[in-house]
Amino acid sequence: MITLSIIKADTGGFVGHTAVHPRLMAEARREIERAKSSGLLIDGHVESCGDDISLIMTHTYGQEAGLIHSFAWDTFQATTHLAKELGLYGAGQDLLSDAFSGNLRGMGPGYAELEFEERPSEPVLCFLADKTEPGAWNLPLY
Repeated sequence: MITLSIIKADTGGFVGHTAVHPRLMAEARREIERAKSSGLLIDGHVESCGDDISLIMTHTYGQEAGLIHSFAWDTFQATTHLAKELGLYGAGQDLLSDAFSGNLRGMGPGYAELEFEERPSEPVLCFLADKTEPGAWNLPLY
C-alpha cells in the first residue's frame, strides 16, 4: 500500500498573505530531496498556494505516521526559522505548539492522507486552497 500525504502550513507570508518567499520554498525542497535520498519518502513535491507551503509526499508508513508528520513538522520549523530571519509576515503562524507530539492533529498544519494500492499509472490531482473552506470546491467539482 502507498500513502499519499499532503501537509500544509503557513510559516511566513511574502507580500502579506499572497505568496511564499522563494527561499522558504527552496528550504522545503531541500528537505524533501533529503527525505527521498534517505528512503523516508518514495517521492515528494513542494508547492504553494497563497502563503501556505504544501508538502505532497508518497510513502509506505500509512496514515498519521509519526515519522512523516515529524518530518513535516521539522520542515515547517526550518522554514519558520528562515521566515523569522527574513522578517516575513506571520512567521510560524500555523505552528500552534512548541514541541511535536507524535502526529500533527491539533498542532496547526492542515493535512489530508489517502492510502491506496498503486496501479501502473496512478495520476493524482491535488486541489490546494488558502483562506477558504472545503465547500469552495463544490461548484467546480460538480
